[in-house]
Amino acid sequence: MGRKVAITGLGIVCGIGNNKEEVWKSVKAGKTGVAPITRYDCTDQKVKLAAEIKGLNYEDYIDKKSLRKMDMFSKYAMVAAVQAMKDSGLEELDEDRERWGIIMGSGIGGLQTIEEEKVTGMNKGYDRVSPYFIPKSISNMAAGNIAIRYGLKGYCSCIVTSCTSAANSIGDSFRNIRDGYEDIMLCGGAESAITPLAIGGFTSLMATTHAIDVSRASIPFDAERSGFVMGEGAGVLVLEEYEHAVKRGAHIYAIMAGYGTNCDAYHITAPSPEGVGAEKCMRLALNDAGITPDDVDYVNAHGTSTKMNDERETAAIKRVFADDPKRVKVSSTKSMTGHLLGASGAVEAVITTLGVENQFLPPTVNYKVPDPACDLDYVPNQGYNHEIRYALSNSFGFGGHNATLVFKRA
Repeated sequence: MGRKVAITGLGIVCGIGNNKEEVWKSVKAGKTGVAPITRYDCTDQKVKLAAEIKGLNYEDYIDKKSLRKMDMFSKYAMVAAVQAMKDSGLEELDEDRERWGIIMGSGIGGLQTIEEEKVTGMNKGYDRVSPYFIPKSISNMAAGNIAIRYGLKGYCSCIVTSCTSAANSIGDSFRNIRDGYEDIMLCGGAESAITPLAIGGFTSLMATTHAIDVSRASIPFDAERSGFVMGEGAGVLVLEEYEHAVKRGAHIYAIMAGYGTNCDAYHITAPSPEGVGAEKCMRLALNDAGITPDDVDYVNAHGTSTKMNDERETAAIKRVFADDPKRVKVSSTKSMTGHLLGASGAVEAVITTLGVENQFLPPTVNYKVPDPACDLDYVPNQGYNHEIRYALSNSFGFGGHNATLVFKRA
């Protein structure tokens, strides 16, 4: 079975809050972070809404010199990592860090820097781009910057698997501890893709909503859904070998109990028909945790607010929980945070962990019009207290990547 893995630290920044306290308050209130885009002039583009981060003071977490050398996604990652380290109580622990590691995922990495430096190159010549262009834009630098700051000398990596990046990062970190390779892992994901090029690319794919009413934009499982709303931010979890955590008296939020990952091997953007890959992924996670569907009380769905994902994920969940599919509670917190692409699995893992600890079901907000093809209990509009023994968190990405994480009440 391997070693037991505890969650002992949480950090998060996203459209509904700049730390776990703010985010959890928003979740309990059913608050959406979706609002008109302010990051750039979107007058000539079809997409008008996003879930932007608001009022974050980076200098509370990062010195000015370092800030100049980081793309926005790395800044978000560092903010969440600093929060998670402080929360865990590990920051000042005098211990050899050769077996402390980090995996931070990102679907796109430093896209904002790439867009800005492209303009500089066109206007001033390409030899005049910033000397920090490359280290700011490459996706592994979120992990690298955090490892440098905290002296994490164990396994250090970056996973890029589209919208499954963060979930894979958390799952692989879990395995590294369970299988004895590391004792502590920081893990999660970061994304900053509220840019004209990224929004334009997803618009051309017909994946994003053109809604202008914030209450009818990110509406997973609703019959009137018309695409996802872009979000941004980061989530970081501290995973720790259980006995190590107990010995130092750490607060344990929940137990990381299992992980499943596979590939549809079907299409570059569409999920496999009837959600077959997603179903198999959830079953892999359950088997890894040594539990049955009857043990699970809550699923934090991928739930993107796109027609194809929501129907197929619903079908997959119904087959996994075939004995009583409406017993298990399902919600999409993307209704509040928007879709953070490669960081979505981390933000949702943090929210799911808080849900398990507090025995509270996060809602799917702004749910209004039922869809006959999506007929589960989606915890509509208002969360509530409810027993959660085990929870699943799903992430599915372009390229057919699938990941499911299993969380157990501590």
